[in-house]
Amino acid sequence: MTVSLVPAWKQVTPALAQELAAFWREHKAIGNDAEMARRAQQAVCVARDEAGMLCGVGTAVVKVLPRLRQPTYYYRQFFARSLRGRQQELAFFQRCKQLLQDYNSMLPRPEALGMLLEIENAKIATAYRRAVEPGFDAVFIGYSQRGLPLRVSYFDNASLLPMMPTGGRQWGLAAEASR
Repeated sequence: MTVSLVPAWKQVTPALAQELAAFWREHKAIGNDAEMARRAQQAVCVARDEAGMLCGVGTAVVKVLPRLRQPTYYYRQFFARSLRGRQQELAFFQRCKQLLQDYNSMLPRPEALGMLLEIENAKIATAYRRAVEPGFDAVFIGYSQRGLPLRVSYFDNASLLPMMPTGGRQWGLAAEASR
């Protein structure tokens, strides 16, 4: 299967938002229309098959974990069954990371230091057992409140920003995970 990776960060049209909602609905990935609309606006990149059909999406939103007290993009990636197992996961992730890194490099002050990954897929969690995975470029930082591995993939030359405040649901993953 030939896959095209199409940037979407800060360029989500109403048509793409509708297409993403239909994609998530069809694959039972997100069951709530309001959540689909919100998540569509977070699209970083989409994958399309040779027929132009949507078969994958990566989304990101800035979050601050209390333990880091630094902003990162809470990143999610979802593939249709037709794309799973075809060794596209890493290339897609790397493309999304490059898009977010490029975007941050153009800002007067970066909005994030990198990407935060909560690894929900058991096969991926089992495959990546090292604290720092070569090639994946994601550092293990602990476990989420749901007991899932957390990793951060920092952008090139990322520098710490002023320490963010702690407290409140808006800073943690618990609120995000419950959505």
